[in-house]
Amino acid sequence: MPSATKALTISDLEAGFSTYCLALRRLVADGRDLDAIRRTVCWDYLQRLHSSLPQDYRSPDELIQRYQREASPAQAD
Repeated sequence: MPSATKALTISDLEAGFSTYCLALRRLVADGRDLDAIRRTVCWDYLQRLHSSLPQDYRSPDELIQRYQREASPAQAD
C-alpha cells in the first residue's frame, strides 16, 4: 500500500516531521508556487500535525515564509 493512502497516526507523522520539512524546503528552493505546494503530501502531513498539535508544530505557511527568508539574500546590508 502506498504511504499516501495509508492512514497515518500522529506518531507516524511526528516521526516523519523532519523529512516533510526537508521536502517543503526543497519545493520552496525550486521556486514552486504556493498552490502547487499546497497540493503536496508533505504539506498535508505538516498541516495535520499543526492542526493536531499547534503548540508543538508551526503551520506550513509559517514554515514556507521562514524558508523563503532563508533562501533570499539579506536585503538589510
